[in-house]
Amino acid sequence: MTAVSRTLFWKKHIALPQEHGSWVFLFSPLLIGLFAGGRWATASGYLVLAALAAFLFRQPLTVAVKVYSGRRARRDLAAAYFWMGVYGVVGLMGAAGIWREGFGSLAVLAVPAGLVLVWHLYLVSRRAERRQIGVEVVASGTLALAAPAAYWIGVGENDPLGWWLWLLTWLQSAASIVYAALRLEQRMWKEIPPLGERIRRGGRALLYTSFNLIAALALGAAGVLPAGVGLPFGLQWAETVWGTLRPAVGARPTRIGVRQLIVSTLFTILFILGWKL
Repeated sequence: MTAVSRTLFWKKHIALPQEHGSWVFLFSPLLIGLFAGGRWATASGYLVLAALAAFLFRQPLTVAVKVYSGRRARRDLAAAYFWMGVYGVVGLMGAAGIWREGFGSLAVLAVPAGLVLVWHLYLVSRRAERRQIGVEVVASGTLALAAPAAYWIGVGENDPLGWWLWLLTWLQSAASIVYAALRLEQRMWKEIPPLGERIRRGGRALLYTSFNLIAALALGAAGVLPAGVGLPFGLQWAETVWGTLRPAVGARPTRIGVRQLIVSTLFTILFILGWKL
């Protein structure tokens, strides 16, 4: 690329998502589904390609909407169109490969993702997308659809267990989002409040992770799911209890984000191992 081309098109804030923590909401369900499926097929590679392209496509599209709504300069439009084209072509190649391998029925999973994307873009156009935890939770549910898609390709059929994978990975993502919001709120506190106040403020995060843990343990005990699925949710619950009792007063957002990434990575590993028990 020439210097002019790099100036016009290579703009990191347009090419790549700026919410660094959002990557885990795609890769965790995707990896869980791939390993739970137990077999890597050609269609699995196409799925990874399509899912990654769709995930990346949102960023330049969002920038384009911001330009047309007067929130960004028009000089960003060329780069936004360029990366939309790149990701669009890659995504279509992945989708075509999935179809050719006989898994065209997975296309239905893109419908809810498209609806949530439209909702997000509407909020962007209205300058109302920030601090929308509800939208983030719903969006994480669409990303969690990568888990059943990867699982179904691995086992070669639409096994109902795929829907349990989707639900469990979504519940984990939702709890993670709520917990991250709590930690970011804590960093703004002037001082550490009394124990009762800390528990009250962390009530929503504790409720999410406690429900997830109890549900996973119950499903494992009933034989509906492998007994080991409770392990990763136990980790997430313990982290939430620790974070509630030890507020991140004055902590840097980067430090909070790195810890969240570590916990999510360990959750993914434990889920993959626990699924085999």
